[in-house]
Amino acid sequence: MNEQDLRQLLTVSVEDVLPSQPATASWERARRTRRTRRAVGAVALAVALIGGGTVAVLRPPATSPPDHPVAPTPTAEPTHADPVQRPPAELTFPPDPLARLSGPATVRLSERPVERALALYQPLDEESHANGPVRVLGNDGVVRSLDLVTLAPTRDAGGNEAAAVKPGVLSPDGRWAAFAQTNELVMVDLVKPGVRRIPLDGYLELVVWSGNRVLVGGDNRTYAVERDSDAASTIDVSAWDVVAPDPAAGREAPLIEMVGERGGLKLRSRTALDGTVRSEQPVTSSALPSPYQINEFYGRGWLHGGRVASAAWITSGELDGAEGVAVLDSRTGAVAHVLDLGRDRSKGCCPVLGWDNMGAVLLRLDPDGVARWNPETGEITGVVRNLRGVVALAS
Repeated sequence: MNEQDLRQLLTVSVEDVLPSQPATASWERARRTRRTRRAVGAVALAVALIGGGTVAVLRPPATSPPDHPVAPTPTAEPTHADPVQRPPAELTFPPDPLARLSGPATVRLSERPVERALALYQPLDEESHANGPVRVLGNDGVVRSLDLVTLAPTRDAGGNEAAAVKPGVLSPDGRWAAFAQTNELVMVDLVKPGVRRIPLDGYLELVVWSGNRVLVGGDNRTYAVERDSDAASTIDVSAWDVVAPDPAAGREAPLIEMVGERGGLKLRSRTALDGTVRSEQPVTSSALPSPYQINEFYGRGWLHGGRVASAAWITSGELDGAEGVAVLDSRTGAVAHVLDLGRDRSKGCCPVLGWDNMGAVLLRLDPDGVARWNPETGEITGVVRNLRGVVALAS
């Protein structure tokens, strides 16, 4: 085979099969091309073997390439939002299952129990009195009315009243609700509809779930009630200060309290069994820019992994006593993020309702709404509009 023949074969071997040709002709041409390429490959291999042997004889001994270290490919550092964040002037409201709470109940719980409740909602009138039955939002998207029991407002020794539904009354698995009432705890099974009443002495106001136990208290006394046996004992924990435990932490995980006032705020750890104090950590705001600091916590704190979220009154760059939400390290007491809600809000406007499974904080955000805040990204969006009343979420 001479040089001209070899050139012709190489030219044919690189021709494309044009898509505009009929299918039969294209397949035939492709077969010819493959045969030609195999022939060219055989010729090229023979030439390489012959020429390669000659070159190998004449080539000087090979030397190893210089050993140059390869620099690692730089990776971008994860971005974190600023320690102090603010909500946007206008909230967006992406679709959310909780938005169904703003609609009326369409069926009674006794007729159609839930598999799992996502939230409870008690509508209130302008004077904060109950305005209709408690609504139960199931994971099927249906809103039910809680028709199994008539709940009275909670009250203290001075006669002050509050709604029976509060953050913390719905069990983390969404199967039970527990309501503080004067001289008793009312347990409601939402899956196999039923009501149990556990007699307890005192003006009981607050409830929080800790594993399969209910911590219920008020009037300077807190009881621990077993969900499945009704066994009750007193526990040395404040129902006002105790943080709702992370459901994933297990029954024996220590209880945390958020205590103190400006200049003396602390996270206090107690044993889950009897409330014995284990440790105390001062709350520190060194990660916040001056003059930001936490003055006092209010409402229920919520634990998620190693972080605690709670509503708080804060000192900001504009106001001493502004509304805010703080996220702290539960082990060190260090404040990591603050949501500055500004000056134009009512006092105690914005209690935290819990965490979602994506690590975002859910909170009340007046006027009459619920918002979702991700402290790691700084994103805050609306969840429910115009929801005048009290909301309790399953963790």
